[in-house]
Amino acid sequence: MSFQNPAMLVVAAIAGLGLVLAYRWLQRRRTALLTAAGLRPPRQGLRRHIPPALFLVALILLLVGLARPQATVPVPRASGTVILAFDVSNSMAADDIAPSRLAAAQAAATGFVEEQPDTVDVGVVAFGQGAQTTQNPSNDRDSTIGAINRLTVAGGTSLGEAILASLSAITGESVSLPEEGQPLPDLGYWRSATIVLLSDGEDTGGPDAVAAAELAAAAGVHIETVGIGTIEGDTIEVDGYQIATALNEELLTQVAEATGASYHRAQDAQALDAVYESLDLRITTEDEFVELTGGVVAVSVLLLTIGALLMITWFGRIL
Repeated sequence: MSFQNPAMLVVAAIAGLGLVLAYRWLQRRRTALLTAAGLRPPRQGLRRHIPPALFLVALILLLVGLARPQATVPVPRASGTVILAFDVSNSMAADDIAPSRLAAAQAAATGFVEEQPDTVDVGVVAFGQGAQTTQNPSNDRDSTIGAINRLTVAGGTSLGEAILASLSAITGESVSLPEEGQPLPDLGYWRSATIVLLSDGEDTGGPDAVAAAELAAAAGVHIETVGIGTIEGDTIEVDGYQIATALNEELLTQVAEATGASYHRAQDAQALDAVYESLDLRITTEDEFVELTGGVVAVSVLLLTIGALLMITWFGRIL
């Protein structure tokens, strides 16, 4: 605990000592005057001293309040880094979620970004056959939303590339899977980072998605996966060919569970909004400097009130 005006503590101590001595002097003088008048002083029970003691403590606390006490307390809040990894492959143009899978994901993500506190940095990764960071983690909401709105569909899908690019955005270093038989690279521990992977789950190549998820887990990063599309699926046209596309929940579930996170199904726009509201983002504690003056004053007023009520109840007067 610290104080903005520590000199007031000296004043409070001197005033408190003075008030105690003054009270004792008044009690002795009252006894002496009664004795001089030939009267027997009343018995000094403990009850007689309780209300004055409450008044004295309350006055001392009020002076301590003038010292502006402060303390650092841990406050729980959502914080850290969230990477929104968008599947922008051709299959995301399917309209089994109106107006399209990608458009619905963009609309819901925009609302999610707008609701995040300044303590959460949000980045954007776009992935198809490859992946790239289109917005580094930041609390600049306008830039993040702009990056989301610029996404367009093209190419195939690589969930592994999406995870590796997201880890690169979190750590600030290029991340790749090790050669077979080699240990996982040390990425540090990023317990306040979460990747939100939005995809229909159709993986068409690239690094192994589950192995990439295990690398994320070793770095303390959760991957919340969101399945965009319907089980029945849809048919899209690519380069003149009709291609059937449907939601692959099995792989998305494996990726999420590998990091201790959850898979979420979003088969329509409303469900997608609900998914964002239920995402298990990290809650951390941050030290916050809090002024305690209000609390000290409240305790002082409470003591004054209790003392006054006791005086009225026991002695029929306040002083």
